[in-house]
Amino acid sequence: MNAGLSTGLRHLPAVGLEELNTAAALQTRVDRKYVIPVLRAKQLLASLDAGVRVLEMDGLRTFEYDSVYFDTPQLDSYLLAARGRRRRYKVRTRTYVDSAASFLEVKTEGGREATVKERIPYGLEDRSRITAEGLAYVNDTLAAAVGAVPAGPLGPVLETRYRRTTLFLPASGSRATLDEAVTWRRPGQQPWLLDGSMVLETKSGSTAGPLDRHLWANGIRPCRISKFATGMAALCPQLPANRWHSTLGRSLPLTPVPPA
Repeated sequence: MNAGLSTGLRHLPAVGLEELNTAAALQTRVDRKYVIPVLRAKQLLASLDAGVRVLEMDGLRTFEYDSVYFDTPQLDSYLLAARGRRRRYKVRTRTYVDSAASFLEVKTEGGREATVKERIPYGLEDRSRITAEGLAYVNDTLAAAVGAVPAGPLGPVLETRYRRTTLFLPASGSRATLDEAVTWRRPGQQPWLLDGSMVLETKSGSTAGPLDRHLWANGIRPCRISKFATGMAALCPQLPANRWHSTLGRSLPLTPVPPA
């Protein structure tokens, strides 16, 4: 993680994963997202007085994530999001790189813009494909959640990688994630980096948490961003993207990542 931001959080007390999941699992939640320059985020977090704690596991406070998103050849999942449909969904694998653990996840939109996430353990070697067992899980989950299944085979369309720090705000039972070095890559293409900025996401119930209110008081407003949909729109400018026009034009400074 950026040294400045990491240093700014070092003094905060830790919270373990089990305690965090017990106190703030929030599998059904309202997400509010912000794209903020890293140095500005450091200043805002330093001035937040909310008893914040930082997730720590095995002495680490920053963790590398890798996600692969899947869609039909017609990009049905993307188009449902682009058109703001109520029964939209995302299918992805999420890999926790530090622990080499992978999951297959299905995210749907519930009532009042609440996000519902369900997942199962998944083979690390299968993270870039949907197995027969994985497809059965996806179909069963979507049939129960939105009353439909994908209208075609699911293949990888986008990969994201980033470094994440998770905050716990015990007074409100909410949490927040700070994602830096976010990269997007389409299959077979070069990756693009969100340069100099981070994605901050708060996860709470229907009532805004103290971090949201702190950001608003300092002139930082939520923006419409999805690592899947906004990433697809940024890398595929021919796709309809009106929902993310403001974010793409103002908040998403992307630069190509040179070959290793």
